Amino acid sequence: MLNRVSSTSSVLVDVEASTEVSAFTRTVLSVLEHIEYRFCDRGEDLEAIYRLRYDSYMKAGMVRPDATRKVTDSFDDLPNSFRFGVFYDGHLVSTLRLHQVNARTPLSPSTEVFGDVMMPRIAAGETFVDPSRIAADHEWSASLRVLPYITLRLAVVACQYFKPTYCLTAIKEEHTGFYQRIFRSSEAVPPRTYPGLTVPVYLFQSKCADNLEDTVRRFPFFKSTAFEQRLLFVRPKRGEPAPLTILPTAKYSLAAA
Repeated sequence: MLNRVSSTSSVLVDVEASTEVSAFTRTVLSVLEHIEYRFCDRGEDLEAIYRLRYDSYMKAGMVRPDATRKVTDSFDDLPNSFRFGVFYDGHLVSTLRLHQVNARTPLSPSTEVFGDVMMPRIAAGETFVDPSRIAADHEWSASLRVLPYITLRLAVVACQYFKPTYCLTAIKEEHTGFYQRIFRSSEAVPPRTYPGLTVPVYLFQSKCADNLEDTVRRFPFFKSTAFEQRLLFVRPKRGEPAPLTILPTAKYSLAAA
């Protein structure tokens, strides 16, 4: 049986008008009732998210065919890497990887691809959350149109916990408008080739001190409790059990606000 922990014990949908946000927030919160986040670090869970990446990227024309039918790279196993599966009623529907970047752990996909720009910033004391390898099941994306928000919620929660200077994102050109509207992101570096992908990516960034609080205010389903944040991002000590699945806490944070 899964160690299921409750912290109380692809289509990009654009929403801006306040009347829409209220209804949209209720929709996302209702879907979150069925969501579990799972930290994946071994075995079948890792194989499943690597295959999901491959299937998703193949349908989007972002990778070339590979006999292994998996997408993985050297960044997956770094000590500052967090790999998550997003499950809807027990079904793996999407995945996201995050890196916490600072002077002690400076490596991540974005700091390598854009290293000439990023490494001096890290040396100057800036810190980052770097989401990457975002992928979603094609069929589930068609029925769960809010899936991008539910998946990217992990990046928002990571920013609430780690309190970085910026949240980064390396994205295709057609997604830049979404990140500008939802996260107030702006272009940091023009597009470059990204390892393993057939399309160039831009590096966008959102300054957390200026934008995080406003993002959570506009989209309250990004709220989280401190307990959920710890469950997602505090690594257990050796020998201690780790929660396999974590339940989102947005509705409880919203009720307490």
